[in-house]
Amino acid sequence: MSTQAMAFKKQQCSVTGLILSWLGFGAGIIILATLGYWTRALLFAVFIPSMRWVLFHNFPGLSRFLGYGRVDDISAVEPKTAHVVVTFYSFFSCPFCPIVLHRLESLQQKMDFTLQKIDVTLMPQLLMAKGIRSVPVVEVGGKQLVGNATSEQLAALIGLVQPAPLPVVA
Repeated sequence: MSTQAMAFKKQQCSVTGLILSWLGFGAGIIILATLGYWTRALLFAVFIPSMRWVLFHNFPGLSRFLGYGRVDDISAVEPKTAHVVVTFYSFFSCPFCPIVLHRLESLQQKMDFTLQKIDVTLMPQLLMAKGIRSVPVVEVGGKQLVGNATSEQLAALIGLVQPAPLPVVA
């Protein structure tokens, strides 16, 4: 059974949830400041980002306690070279995004593909156009893989897509 199958929650971040969490953070500061609780507003402004930083940087070890299960990797067996463009969509503060990005960068050295990184945090028009509701998203040749993906899954997706042949000039 895969580590993702044992998770209670999907191993991905809802874009709506990420946006609402940051809006709630801003609203909390504004409400505390408006009520005159300046010290509490300052503590809130320091404490919440600090806790998010701790979560973000320790997420692989904490994920199973948060209901996501383990985020262990499964290595790709002898990945083949694939001269394709791989597009990686991420969103600020998603803890799964750096995990998948690291796996893609490792595979890039073995498979020789072009990696295009796009942070969709401030790009709602792109989110809507691509239909992205959760991150991370890896796209190759119109096929998408959403959420935490192992190196094995990423290599399989990348290896499935063949590069377009170059036009022959007569």
